Amino acid sequence: MNYSPTYALLIFFGFSIVTYLLFRPRKGLFWVIKNNLESNEKIVIEDILKQLYHSENSGKELDVNSLTNALKFSNSTIIDVIKKMTINELVESDGDVLKLTSTGRDYALRIVRVHRLWEKYLAEKTGFDKIEWHGRAEEMEHKLNHEETNLLATQLGNPKYDPHGDPIPTKLGKMADLDGEFLSSIAVGSVGRIIHIEDEPDVIYKQILAENIHIGSQIRVVENNKQRVVFYAEGEEFKLAPIVAANITVSILKKEDVIEDVIVRLSSLKENEVAHILGISKESRGDRRRRLLDLGFVKGTEISIDLISPMQNPTAYLVKGTSIALRKDQASKILIKKDVEYGE
Repeated sequence: MNYSPTYALLIFFGFSIVTYLLFRPRKGLFWVIKNNLESNEKIVIEDILKQLYHSENSGKELDVNSLTNALKFSNSTIIDVIKKMTINELVESDGDVLKLTSTGRDYALRIVRVHRLWEKYLAEKTGFDKIEWHGRAEEMEHKLNHEETNLLATQLGNPKYDPHGDPIPTKLGKMADLDGEFLSSIAVGSVGRIIHIEDEPDVIYKQILAENIHIGSQIRVVENNKQRVVFYAEGEEFKLAPIVAANITVSILKKEDVIEDVIVRLSSLKENEVAHILGISKESRGDRRRRLLDLGFVKGTEISIDLISPMQNPTAYLVKGTSIALRKDQASKILIKKDVEYGE
C-alpha cells in the first residue's frame, strides 16, 4: 500500500508526539512509572531498615517471616527488596536472622532522625492531635532529603528528644541517653518522673492517651503486681495493666529532687477553692502553650472557678479579673497549688 507524503508525514509526527509523551525527561509516562517504582522500592527499603533498627535496639531478632508479618507490603516484594539490600550491603544474614550492616544502621538512623524531628515539628508548630503525629511522620520520613532534614532540625533548635521522649539522632548519628525504667518494673514507694511514652503499638498508646498521662509528670507508685500498677501524679490516681505500664519509662528521682505532693492539676480545682499557678505541663506545646501564657496562665497568678457549665465541661476560671473558659483536657495541663497549702 502506498501512502501519500502528507499521510506519511502525519504518521511520523503522530509517532513523534507519542514518543515524546512517553519518554520526555522527568514527566514522560515511562519516567513517571519508573520513578514511582523506585519510590515504592525506597519506601520498602527504609521501612525494613527501621524495623530492623528498632528490633535490634530492643534485643530482638528478626527473620524474613517476621518482617513479612510486620510490614504491609507483599511477601514477594519484601523478599526481592531484601535480596537487593544484601547485594548493596545494607543487611546481612546470620542463618535465618537478618541484621543491619554498619552502612544499613547509618541509613536507618537517618530515617529515625527524620521521623522524630517531624513528630517534634507537628507537636510544636501545628494543631494536629498527638494521635496523628506518628502516622504523618511515617509519611514524611520517606520524603525529606538530608539537607531538608538538617534545615528542619535547625528550625526546631536541634532538639534532643521528640515529643514522646525518644532521643533524636544528630546528623552524625549520635543520640542522647534515655536513662529510666519501665513503670511496670518500678518498686512500690518509688518516686520518679515520666520521661518517655512509647507510641507503638497503637492500641496501647491510645489507652495511655485516654488516661491523660503526661510526660514530665512526677509520680509515686503505690501498688505494683501482676494485675495492675497504681500510681499518683499531680493529685490524681492512675491504674494501668502491667502491659500498658511497660510502655511508660520513668526516671527515678533522688530524695533531694522530689517535689512535695502539692502540685495538682487545675482540672481538680473545686468551687470556692483558690489556688496559684505553678506552671504549664510539658504536655502543652507550641501555639497552645503560648496561647495559655498570653491569657494569663503564668506562674504565681491567683486562680479560682468563676462558672461551671451544666455539663461540667468547659469550666470558666477567673484569672487576673477575666473569666476564661477551658475544657477539662486543657485545664489538666495547667499545674497549681491550692491556697490552703500555698505559701503556708
